[in-house]
Amino acid sequence: MMISYWTLIDTNKGIYSDDFHYQSYGNDDGIRAAEYRMKRLHSGRSDGIDVITIDNGLLSFEILPTRGFSIYKVRYNDIELKWDSPNLWPVHPSFVPIYDPSGLGWLEGFTEWFVRCGLESNGSPEFDANGKLIYPIHGRIANIPSDYVRLTENIGTKEISLNGKVFETKLFFKKFVLDTTLITWFNSTKFTIRDTVTNLSSVPNEFELLYHINTGQPFASPGGRVVIPFDRLVPQTNTAAENLHEWDKLGPEITGSEEVVFYFKPGVNANGICKTMLINSTGDKAFVLSFRRDSLPYFALWKSRLANTDGYVCGLEPTISFPNKHSFEKQHGRVAKLNPQESRSFELNFEILNDPKIITETETEIKNFKTKGKIESKPIKEWS
Repeated sequence: MMISYWTLIDTNKGIYSDDFHYQSYGNDDGIRAAEYRMKRLHSGRSDGIDVITIDNGLLSFEILPTRGFSIYKVRYNDIELKWDSPNLWPVHPSFVPIYDPSGLGWLEGFTEWFVRCGLESNGSPEFDANGKLIYPIHGRIANIPSDYVRLTENIGTKEISLNGKVFETKLFFKKFVLDTTLITWFNSTKFTIRDTVTNLSSVPNEFELLYHINTGQPFASPGGRVVIPFDRLVPQTNTAAENLHEWDKLGPEITGSEEVVFYFKPGVNANGICKTMLINSTGDKAFVLSFRRDSLPYFALWKSRLANTDGYVCGLEPTISFPNKHSFEKQHGRVAKLNPQESRSFELNFEILNDPKIITETETEIKNFKTKGKIESKPIKEWS
């Protein structure tokens, strides 16, 4: 059979594939092509977390269906895309106080390399006139377990895909489903994430979505840099403005330093594609992130320059709106709206590079994008 399917989780049908493990040989040559596994973590704040590992022969992914289908880390030989969160291990949503009165409870569960912010809101916490929390930081989707997970392997096309569904719903309030698929191929350094957000309600609803892609040491370390084509670059804060001269550099660890964020209207090539890169300090390792600007029109670069034990990390963040307060983004027309049963889709493409020549060629390609390259010297009121 050319195509194989495994339903790992289906809440509706009561399916849960405990300790799933499968080795794929692809052809009849006896050489393993891929390996798949699902296990459940036990003890501590990780208790109850499901981890799905997909090894395509070159890349190994650790996906967390229990945490909104986030990707905990990606490995390729000695390259590891991850960051050292002070939270140490994946945290089960039941231990994350999303509605902590401070609005910052989300940070108690933040560990992943790839995590979504949304769907009701994706930015800073927001409070009403009496100080009551309305929107917690970065929303709820990252702390909702998937109700459906299915693994598919196509021997003919060498494609591996993992599909999941995450429902962000609440009686009398907004009702969304995130349908997400991670796609990779046997012995490939490339992978794709395709998301579709659907409004399940009978009334129109607003939504926000930001992709938080977070890389730490040793890949992202002092001396590393980012390559981002842009039509416009704006520092989010005065602190970011003071660091504008090195916006694309990863600096040294600075104990107690403030995070810096830069906002972008990303630049695109003739096909409407924005391509960005994070390059390590020695210039021999990089990963490329590509997306369409017509679906993800904005971009944020987040740099935490704390000591590594406190969270040294660089975040690349394609988004439909900036991570400001929901009301601010709505005021400036960046909050999206979905009609009843309407959907909106997004695609992000990744590639890991470890050849300095190809890295240089890719950087040159990006720098040849026809972009306006306008840099604002200080924050602007329409963006932050």
